[in-house]
Amino acid sequence: MKIDIWTDIVCPFCYLGRAHLKAALAGFEHRDEVELAWHSFELDRNAEAVSRESLIDAVATKYGASREQMVAQHESMAAAAHEFGLEFDWQAARPGNTFDAHRLVHLAAERGLDGLAHERLMTAYFAEGRAIGDREALTDVAAEVGLDRAEVEAMLESDDYGNHVRSDEATATMLGITGVPFFVFDRKYGVSGAQPVEVLAQALETAWSTRHERPEPVAASAGCGGGCGSGGCGGACSQ
Repeated sequence: MKIDIWTDIVCPFCYLGRAHLKAALAGFEHRDEVELAWHSFELDRNAEAVSRESLIDAVATKYGASREQMVAQHESMAAAAHEFGLEFDWQAARPGNTFDAHRLVHLAAERGLDGLAHERLMTAYFAEGRAIGDREALTDVAAEVGLDRAEVEAMLESDDYGNHVRSDEATATMLGITGVPFFVFDRKYGVSGAQPVEVLAQALETAWSTRHERPEPVAASAGCGGGCGSGGCGGACSQ
């Protein structure tokens, strides 16, 4: 069974959603027969490589909220992350353009390291204050998960895997995905947002029990649909 997952590396709800899915899979009897495919979704294609704004100021501007509201929201998300053993140091986070990070995940996929690279990039951004759009930082992270440093440096200087990122985003548009994380279970069932572990566990069971049925295009999602805004319906970051 396959789960296709659209995320952005800098989306805090994707960070939580990844942890929720991991917990759901830990209790799933057939977890060894589940394949995860990580897909690109950029929340801000026009972001500069390394933002000069703090994370709080950037999201407050984007969503038209007060700085105080965003601080409270990020404190809440940090607490939620801690419950799953994750660190979210939002004060140290260095936001920026994620296009190169997504290209790196696609390169890692060809080496069977996409899941590891995706997780390591999120940890680097959310817990370690590494600049997500800095190519030297990306190369260091890539080397840490076992990718060849010279190959990664050459890839980042080229246009390689850019079409993979755009293809993922085009598919997201076709499916009506406007917020992440977004999970598609076995090409049948869509779940939007950082839904509770129980919701994802139920989706796993449902998808497994119907895995031999002919898949249909995903037209709607469980929970709220793909158009959730930040903080809504289980938590999804929107463009």
